[in-house]
Amino acid sequence: MTCNNDTAEIEARLLKECRTIVPLMEANLYKGRAGRIGVIGGSLEYTGAPYFSAISALKVGCDLSHVFCPLNAAPVIKSYSPELIVHPILDAGNAVDLIKPWLPRLHVLIVGPGLGKDSGILDTVGSILQFCREQQDYAKPLVIDADGLFMVTKNPKVILNYPKGVILTPNAIEFSRLAKSVLDKDWEATSDPDPEHVRALAVALGSNTTVVHKGQSDVIATASDGVSVVKCAIGGSGRRCGGQGDVLSGSLGTFYFWASLKPVRDPPEGDGCFPPAVIASYAACLLTRECNSRAVAKAGRSTLATDMLEEIHPAFESLFEN
Repeated sequence: MTCNNDTAEIEARLLKECRTIVPLMEANLYKGRAGRIGVIGGSLEYTGAPYFSAISALKVGCDLSHVFCPLNAAPVIKSYSPELIVHPILDAGNAVDLIKPWLPRLHVLIVGPGLGKDSGILDTVGSILQFCREQQDYAKPLVIDADGLFMVTKNPKVILNYPKGVILTPNAIEFSRLAKSVLDKDWEATSDPDPEHVRALAVALGSNTTVVHKGQSDVIATASDGVSVVKCAIGGSGRRCGGQGDVLSGSLGTFYFWASLKPVRDPPEGDGCFPPAVIASYAACLLTRECNSRAVAKAGRSTLATDMLEEIHPAFESLFEN
């Protein structure tokens, strides 16, 4: 379906649709109904990234957040928070077999935060995604960021026409590398991306693919309806601290699950203009930018991703529960 409204009308429609996917906090809910998110990532060098992603998913409102990581990263990630369920199995010789039983319990997989570029680990992750592709009962919607994008750049077929839907969240440099690999285009890395370039990459990767190009304005394009390209330019700041993209990926994991469900509130008039992946992506971009804006207002140049975590609740309440 095509949306022909102007930018302001599109963003107003999107915000209304974002609000419809937020589940009500009712007494009859049981643990897991609001989402069980899995993060595949972490390495000896990068333990913060999977933490920021997994804890952001929880703070947005999912019920359980799992991290699948190598053995040497697990104790550090565990030490950051007792809220996370940490599985130190990603570098085991039988990692795929160890992870398989957990897949039916998860609603969305976030692939890449802090993953590193170890070829053995990347092969294992590729095997997990291939298993999900071949076994429909195990297939999960995917959010791919950071070193997960490196994996896709090296082998785009790993997500090509992935059946359950996949959202990629590249920054400017990651996008330019993907464009070269997938489209053989030498597009310059820029924080002000061309929406048609973002659309072209999404279409090339298959009908279930959405691309979120992070930048001065976040540009979201999907191939799921062939037409949707939207921008999120509200909020944000000039402070680009490490971990901000992980806050986005974790938030997106929770929103993606919520968007895949039938809305629990009455939809706005004309609901259905945007696919679930676009609604989820817009919600996550808007929330992350608002968290950044609020954190920078307090800490300025000293703002860190940990400061942004503290802003998730007030930002969420202001954007989606008014």
